[in-house]
Amino acid sequence: MPVEIKLPQLGESIHEGTIARWLKRPGDRVEKYEPLAEIITDKVNVEMPSPLGGVLVELLVPEGETRPVGSPIALIDTASGEPAAEAPVPRQAPAGGPAGSDGSPAPARATAGRAAAGGVRLSPLVRKLAEEHRIPPEVLEGMAGSGAGGRVTKDDVLRYVAGRGAAPTAPEPGGPAAPPGGPASTPPVAPPATADEVVRLSPLRRAIAQRMAQSKREIPHAYGVIEVDMSAVVAWREAQRDAWRAREGVPLTYTAFFVRAACAALRAHPVVNASWSDDGLILRRAVHVGVGIAVDDGLLVPVIHDADRLSLAGVARALDDLTRRARAGRLTLDDIGGGTFTITNPGVFGSIWSMPIIVPGQAAILATDAIVKRAVVRDDAIAIRPVMHLGLAFDHRIFDGAVAMQFLNHMKGWFEDYRDGR
Repeated sequence: MPVEIKLPQLGESIHEGTIARWLKRPGDRVEKYEPLAEIITDKVNVEMPSPLGGVLVELLVPEGETRPVGSPIALIDTASGEPAAEAPVPRQAPAGGPAGSDGSPAPARATAGRAAAGGVRLSPLVRKLAEEHRIPPEVLEGMAGSGAGGRVTKDDVLRYVAGRGAAPTAPEPGGPAAPPGGPASTPPVAPPATADEVVRLSPLRRAIAQRMAQSKREIPHAYGVIEVDMSAVVAWREAQRDAWRAREGVPLTYTAFFVRAACAALRAHPVVNASWSDDGLILRRAVHVGVGIAVDDGLLVPVIHDADRLSLAGVARALDDLTRRARAGRLTLDDIGGGTFTITNPGVFGSIWSMPIIVPGQAAILATDAIVKRAVVRDDAIAIRPVMHLGLAFDHRIFDGAVAMQFLNHMKGWFEDYRDGR
């Protein structure tokens, strides 16, 4: 019997993925752990290894479509070496819904995914969308799902919302009515003019947009910024850069210093390394630092696991490896999972003051801006020093501004009192 291959968990805060490209076709032999598909999330494009060996029987999700974590995406026959065409399995469902091998409606499989106590079985993402758009349960019950087993997907919900038009949403019973003349829904976007160009969103760009909107919608962002004199770090790096490259084989970037300083501050202020939950704060014991890496279509955030246990050289090597593989599209699922804190470095593009958006599931994100020479006052005299801003966006539910500034001042002290090789 064919076995379902499901979309794996791609990280603690990732709930869905897009099939960018199938690397195997029905009838192909697939070895265990051999790359099966390229999966796109809001963080990264990764190759998904097959958890089983056998013959690929059927692709349940076409390229370009998004599914929640845990959804069936393919069928593999682990027992037979026969080509997939000879295997007695259902064909892919037509647009109207799932079908059996003769084109007729499939039996229990077509509705099994929809049955649940009290109505339709929904993924957390779909349930959240339905609540946000106030879709009644009876509408969901009658919705023709396009997912595996007839399950209602995010795209089904969004199509329903789009088809409903821009009509004002009815207020909840007993709730306040919209003010006269006030907007009851998001203002519609003006249609493209003749000379305009519509640029289709890539799966990565769309995923980033959804996740960033989720973050701003669900997390009460607050911000803190501090100015840092980088003289000690800049001088040491300039003096050591060539010898370092010859000895370590990788460049010594400022980002490596940022990671080391952040790890020291996270150990001193562990609440910044926490996550919010309704039951209480989750204080993460491990320090896994995600680092934003710019690619052509957006920003990828691979993770340096146990970054606090690495030396400056270890961090530099990890950064070089992740950067190379991110830009070559060769990151793995392990490379992007489990981040507890994130650093983004817009300073490489000249930014001098940034207000980043928190990665859902984390307490804060650090922005490191450009190091520029400025006139500053030192010992009642004006001096020219390399200065930068550190900006922390933090979840105000988890901690307050005092902790944010203590964290930033810890980093400031680390930089300004820098000593060899820390």
